[in-house]
Amino acid sequence: MLYSLNFSKQALKELEKINEPYYSNIKKAIVNLVTNPRPHGYKKLKNRDGYRIRVGNYRIIYNIFDTTLIIDIITLGHRKDIYE
Repeated sequence: MLYSLNFSKQALKELEKINEPYYSNIKKAIVNLVTNPRPHGYKKLKNRDGYRIRVGNYRIIYNIFDTTLIIDIITLGHRKDIYE
């Protein structure tokens, strides 16, 4: 089963700000969510809806909708800024 990706406007703006080599790694992690939305190391967030995966010092926050096979990328960013 392949999931489709939806990006929020905030996530796209944050992705544009990230420089190489982090950009490529984050992009690869997001593309891999299409085939495996719950990769090794993912966590369910406690204080808000969604899940997170780590890519170096960056975090990707997303929701999974299994009934419609959609992954909604909510936001992403550096670990010191993402949970505010």
